[in-house]
Amino acid sequence: MPEWLIERGIGETRAVRVQRDEIVEARVMPDGVVPAGTVLEARLVEVGVPALAEADGQQYLLPKGAFDATKGAAIRIEVTREKILGTEPWKRPLGRVTDEAPGQPQPLDSDVLPFPSPDDRLEAAGWSDLIEEARSGIVRFEGGELRISPTPAMTLIDVDGRLAPFALAKAAATAAARSIVRHGIGGSIGIDLPTISGREQRQAVAAAVDVALPQPFERTTMNGFGFIQIVRPRTRASLFELASDRASFEARALLRNAAIQRTGSTQLVANPSVIAILERNPAWTESLARQIGGPVTLRSEPSLPIHGAYAQNA
Repeated sequence: MPEWLIERGIGETRAVRVQRDEIVEARVMPDGVVPAGTVLEARLVEVGVPALAEADGQQYLLPKGAFDATKGAAIRIEVTREKILGTEPWKRPLGRVTDEAPGQPQPLDSDVLPFPSPDDRLEAAGWSDLIEEARSGIVRFEGGELRISPTPAMTLIDVDGRLAPFALAKAAATAAARSIVRHGIGGSIGIDLPTISGREQRQAVAAAVDVALPQPFERTTMNGFGFIQIVRPRTRASLFELASDRASFEARALLRNAAIQRTGSTQLVANPSVIAILERNPAWTESLARQIGGPVTLRSEPSLPIHGAYAQNA
């Protein structure tokens, strides 16, 4: 049985890995972002360490340089980190020089789902709950909750709850590790756990992270203030980072809901910032119109919160 389910939606492709009827790992790949693992024909723009290359109008930073290549030379690069939308749109994607042939990365072992489909397998596995976690930054677990905030330096995870400090720290460490995988968080991650005393208790909390978080990653020991830092590979934006680009995130979520729930003439009603995104991407609403079999119109509603968009009869 394929490990992943893939849904090619409007403006983005969604991939989820499901275990026991629950999404344990998810990726959202916005259209136009070159996937990590892609090999491109490029031109060297700047030499040195790091170097800078350009391919198809996009500049890529090469942290290890380009060896003996000279400025203007034709090279091949592999994308090692995708363009990070949301919190860091100013950061260039990363690459490395390679001799591999140009092409796309190895596809996931997946089952590609029809879209839209009345049999919404993503929703059956908890897609709406996943999107709400990304949107709010709040992940609840038995006895407490995590508040997850992406920043340019690291993703910070704060913990609150009603359990005793040691029990809360252990439960939160497991929940944080699972959320890191579920939402695709990479790079530097800080977990601010309850302060607990005693080396054995701190080791037990750190061990809970090790059990729940698959390799590869590195982490610090839990210090006396309850802080653990984790570093893991970062090849793409996490769902929390994508959700920080709120208008685009909500526009794509609205299109998915409308494609699945609507047929015939439809009006999309949303906050002006969401409507602006849809107006700048007319191909999205044209695709929706084809899928639902009717024209799509837009209505801006300033009184709606940014997450309050909906579809109705036109």
